[in-house]
Amino acid sequence: MRVGVLALQGDFREHRIALERCGADVMEVRLPEHMEKVSGLIIPGGESTTIGKLMARWGLDKAIKDFAAQGKPIFGTCAGMIVIAKRIEAGDQERLGLLDVLVRRNAYGRQVDSFEGDIEVPALGPPPVRGVFIRAPYVTSVGDGVEVLGKFDDKIVLVQQGKILASAFHPELTQDLRLHKYFLSMVSV
Repeated sequence: MRVGVLALQGDFREHRIALERCGADVMEVRLPEHMEKVSGLIIPGGESTTIGKLMARWGLDKAIKDFAAQGKPIFGTCAGMIVIAKRIEAGDQERLGLLDVLVRRNAYGRQVDSFEGDIEVPALGPPPVRGVFIRAPYVTSVGDGVEVLGKFDDKIVLVQQGKILASAFHPELTQDLRLHKYFLSMVSV
């Protein structure tokens, strides 16, 4: 089983390292044909507008939509959550529209407002997941079939819809591998 990490922009290297620490075979995805060689895909944090434009320029947007239509798992973190959302508050940027949520970009403020916080994720059990929030979004509403897996205070920051997983925070920037392992369990099914 090989897992892809979209490597156009953002912190793809950190995801690759976390996945390798979990024992996964990892491939950096930069071209549409790379999608044929992976069983799951992580879309990392970074700058969502840039990621969206680069996906469209290289034809990866169509390849990723086809990948999702085949029922293959995708995990979007931070900007990746925005890129896979169906709707973005006050935004009309390039996106994949795979996850039935409404997302608020930069919901906690600017870069200087970045922070860390504990998130209870019952599906992973104790202890709480440490969330690293950097210019982070959060989900303001979910559609049918979207399961809320975690909240920070009263804000939705971790969701799943079928084989699509999304977090508003950066699990790859901590030593806790539970979310990456959770995603790998989705890939192996």
